[in-house]
Amino acid sequence: MRTKQEHSADIRRDRRAVLVVNTRSRRGRLLYDEARRRLAAAGFELLGAYALEQSGGLDTLISEALGKQPDLLIAGGGDGTISTAGRMLAHQDVALGVLPLGTTNNFARTIRIEPDLDAAIATLVNGKVIDVDLGVAGDVPFTNHVGIGLSAEVMISAPPRLKRIAGRLAYPMTALGLLARHRPVRATIRAEGRELRFHTHQVYVANGGFHAGRPITADAHADDRLLVAYPVGGASRRELLRETARNAATGHRRTLHERPFLAVRELWLETDRPVAVEVDGEPRGTTPMRIAIDPNALRIMAPADSPDL
Repeated sequence: MRTKQEHSADIRRDRRAVLVVNTRSRRGRLLYDEARRRLAAAGFELLGAYALEQSGGLDTLISEALGKQPDLLIAGGGDGTISTAGRMLAHQDVALGVLPLGTTNNFARTIRIEPDLDAAIATLVNGKVIDVDLGVAGDVPFTNHVGIGLSAEVMISAPPRLKRIAGRLAYPMTALGLLARHRPVRATIRAEGRELRFHTHQVYVANGGFHAGRPITADAHADDRLLVAYPVGGASRRELLRETARNAATGHRRTLHERPFLAVRELWLETDRPVAVEVDGEPRGTTPMRIAIDPNALRIMAPADSPDL
């Protein structure tokens, strides 16, 4: 593989890229043609442009795009789209460019790309190639997070039309509808000789620094060789709602050293009954599950002043 410096130089000089956009994402259909136009105006030679218009088939489109042998694969969509692209680009000599066109855009925020098309394209033009960690849930690589419990049911149940209309508010709206009948789970996390037990409706394991479009903590990011595991509240529904609101309001002020966060490289998570798991917004089976870090597994195009550990 090229060095990251060589890779950056090749992208700046040749601008050989492919574009894959999930036009089912919140802004994908609206901005697909505009993205193509602006990328061409910025000097990119698009070896191929692909629009995903139906559920399924994203892997096939990305595989076809990679067959063009680009230096840069530009993925437009939400966290599920970006996660799929990241999984398929792991340990490859192709960098991932991100157009955040989804509902919460957690991974884009983690790598300091705001959900603005102009800003995202400016990063592709003026940025640099860095490498970041991927998480691995079971045998599935992911960019941002794993959710166990209520969030998995929300991801399965949230209507696509509601996500397009309400944006990231679609998730709490769906959660409120499900919460009345949701049963809490007894979860156990084993990691680095420690064992933590929770009785809760929700457990998250994050690789990135954002969840639901807001910071998890002030010091969590995608290149720190750490997973961040944490429950959201206890067994009562009131605690879940209170902790969800607290996390959203104070995440930018909290640190990984505070309770209830557990920052480790690898963990084993089990529950008292099989519980649904979502990985970056996609259903991925049930507990128990091993979750670990794959360090520096993914090359991305990031802002030029991004740290690169």
